[in-house]
Amino acid sequence: MDAIGTARVPDHPTVQAALSLARRAPSVHNTQPWRWVFDGHRLHLHRDTSRQLFSADPQGRQLTISCGAILDHTRTAFEAAGWNTEVIRLPDTAPDHLAIVDFAPATEVSDTVRARAAAIEQRYTDRLPMLPPRGWDRVEPGLRAAAGARGAQLEILGDSARLRLAAASARSAALREYDPQYLNELHWWAGNNSPADGVPISALVSAAEAAQVGVGRAFPTAPPSLRRGELTDASRLLVLGSATDNPLDWLRAGEALSAVLLDCTVAGMATCPLTHITEVPVSRRAIANLLPEPAIPQVVIRVGTAPTAAAQPPTPRRTVTDFLELHRGG
Repeated sequence: MDAIGTARVPDHPTVQAALSLARRAPSVHNTQPWRWVFDGHRLHLHRDTSRQLFSADPQGRQLTISCGAILDHTRTAFEAAGWNTEVIRLPDTAPDHLAIVDFAPATEVSDTVRARAAAIEQRYTDRLPMLPPRGWDRVEPGLRAAAGARGAQLEILGDSARLRLAAASARSAALREYDPQYLNELHWWAGNNSPADGVPISALVSAAEAAQVGVGRAFPTAPPSLRRGELTDASRLLVLGSATDNPLDWLRAGEALSAVLLDCTVAGMATCPLTHITEVPVSRRAIANLLPEPAIPQVVIRVGTAPTAAAQPPTPRRTVTDFLELHRGG
């Protein structure tokens, strides 16, 4: 139901349509660790700990960041459909209840909101080497503002930090190289062709291409891409951080991640979120030491230009009925 009318809350088909779009949100290993409940008036976001990576993410930090990403995607989808949203974060003591979304009809939908909603289906995680981002000086202030509006801090690493960040990434991989639980978890979620979740082979890169990037997670390798050739990565390296390190910070970092990725997509840029470097404390401290301003790193983001048009098919997503509970009685 279009909100620009007499309705006070969205109906069930509108909720389903908005979440069908928002489910394209990024999540760690494409686990999609969220559960939604619509009680007829408000939308409730819960963590789904059955989809948690207990080896890579024992605290559920990346799980909560992932839920923050779909929260912002969901607000964008509703705003494009004519609904203003207000969020109550961590509304009670239940650890899995992350947010409540309230609705009010909008009087108009801006072109900016429409563009961000369209970017949801255009965005993808590009793990291949990139060219420098075009128009960066024009886009950077808006990215900082979008992150700040969502309670996170966005810092841009200088070119001199790339080798040190690559060293931190390699250190994280070395610490996990002989961890059977981590490796089993990684191979369960990546390199398979599940129709609903995980990272498919089509989204992975060859060993040579991964080496050209230098800062990516050590995923299972795939055949070489036909669209890149020999290219050393020249992406910008961004860090989303926070002043403290608790579930509210993680949720807000996920919301900021969503906003930065969508705004980069609108600007025609390719993106790749990286969380593996922040999984290991020693590597996380190394990133913090690279930042121009004090912050606790939550997510690193590569931003650049894809040399050719993307040929990667969409990564799989669960159906809305898999993660949405509708209360018909309202």
